Amino acid sequence: MVKENFVKLYEKSFRENWDLKAYVDYDTDLLLTYGEVAREIARLHLLFEKTGIKRGEKIALVGKNSSHWAIIYLATITYGAVIVPILADFNPNDIHHIVNHSDSVLLFATERIWEHLEEKKIPNIKGAFTIKNFAFLYQKEQEYLKNILNDLDRDFAKKYPDGFRKEDVVYPEIDNSEVASINYTSGTTGFSKGVITPHNALAGNVTFGFRTKLLMRHSRVLCFLPTAHAYGCAFDFLTATAVGTEVHFLGKMPSPKILLKAFAEVKPTVIFSVPLIFEKIYKSQILPMLNSRGMKLALNIPLLDTKIYSEIRKKLINALGGEFSQVIIGGAPMNKEVEEFLLKIKFPFTVGYGMTECAPLISYRHHTEYIPFSAGQVLDIMEVKILSNNPYEEVGEICVRGENMMCGYYKNDEATAEVMDADGWLHTGDLGTINKEGDIFIRGRNKSMILGGSGQNVYPEEIEAKLNNMPFVMESLVVEKNGKLVALVYPDYEGIDEAKIHQMDIQTVMEENLKNLNKVVAAYEHVANIRLYPNEFEKTPKRSIKRYLYNQIV
Repeated sequence: MVKENFVKLYEKSFRENWDLKAYVDYDTDLLLTYGEVAREIARLHLLFEKTGIKRGEKIALVGKNSSHWAIIYLATITYGAVIVPILADFNPNDIHHIVNHSDSVLLFATERIWEHLEEKKIPNIKGAFTIKNFAFLYQKEQEYLKNILNDLDRDFAKKYPDGFRKEDVVYPEIDNSEVASINYTSGTTGFSKGVITPHNALAGNVTFGFRTKLLMRHSRVLCFLPTAHAYGCAFDFLTATAVGTEVHFLGKMPSPKILLKAFAEVKPTVIFSVPLIFEKIYKSQILPMLNSRGMKLALNIPLLDTKIYSEIRKKLINALGGEFSQVIIGGAPMNKEVEEFLLKIKFPFTVGYGMTECAPLISYRHHTEYIPFSAGQVLDIMEVKILSNNPYEEVGEICVRGENMMCGYYKNDEATAEVMDADGWLHTGDLGTINKEGDIFIRGRNKSMILGGSGQNVYPEEIEAKLNNMPFVMESLVVEKNGKLVALVYPDYEGIDEAKIHQMDIQTVMEENLKNLNKVVAAYEHVANIRLYPNEFEKTPKRSIKRYLYNQIV
């Protein structure tokens, strides 16, 4: 059991950081200090109490990143209830299902999301409130919730006649073994399960974050990863709040254009990201420059290449605000070509590994110690084993156990038994190897691995990574059809238009890509043909393609 009590971390932080900036909603005028956040949490505690919410009951929360989203989350877990964060881009049917399956008794949602929900399809909730200002949206019976809200300011003033002070921040004793959240995954295999996360797993992640000084008092973060997902929640939000960091919530789609503007203004001191962000920046801004004839010639000149790479590194760092210590990349495998380039220019980045079931962190190394193409070193509070005869060389399934572990899947003992064995090992479904220092090297997903005609294991992600860096390929998906590999490709139509390539010639371009691809992969990885796909592939919140949707297309 992690020695630090999870809830008491926030009691301590609000008291110690009372006057510091806590939360800022980017592109708005909203700025809250730690003291103001604590006061809003106290108001919600009073609302929960008046509404009759008991410890252990579930409260659902669906909306984009914002200060008030964070306040509702913290108010729920520090009250002793269980938060059910729901991704804002889930469709209404999924939201109805999650609210019902989780046994949630209250719902907080944005007004826009609420407009698409149907009260009769979520019959077990007592009522619903807006995220923005906790205003009343719906109640199951009579007028009691509306009345409670109308009287809340009066009741709050009565409870705290001298005003709400830092001494009033006193949270209940909640053991780390109790449940903090139920996170519904949206995985590449298509089956959504509710991950039961205890306070202990969140405490393990948060305490690792401040022990290793990922974040500190007066740090700044731009929170653009979805806080409803384990990665963004654990570090951009929970660790940040526990240590006195200033959090800027980006409540919009993090396109490269929007992100670069926000980075320049916020100037974060550390950046938590997924590979897709840097892959897009590399492909759209850096690769065209590197492929120009003049640049290719210059990079072949000794010493000049070093100077050029140094300038590119400087420009990239400045574009990201110029004040960060490192970029921590996780959530999905890193494209090898992009990683090679970042290493070449000595960019301060590292790659970690985790999953929702571990809330999420399993492995990490600081960028100064990072081993290229690894996924970091196993945390000291976690164990890892590889199911193979020689885990240092032979690929096998990665299994983990330790403090950052879920309790299982909510109301799904069968699914829990499929991934957690009698000895407490969680079978991740990821394939890889490990070195003697405990660094993990990931090869692919167990369920996406394809058995080649000659018995070789084919990892489609590795082929896709090469194909995605070829001309006019936006993204790709390699699948098997009748014993052969076929690549579905969503073309880069914007690049095609800029290059004035006729639509009829796109297939010719892809045939050239196919020839070049098969030159750089093993013989058993050869792709038989490329088929154009008209739309961007549907993805999980971690930006991994939902493969199960496309296995029957070709």
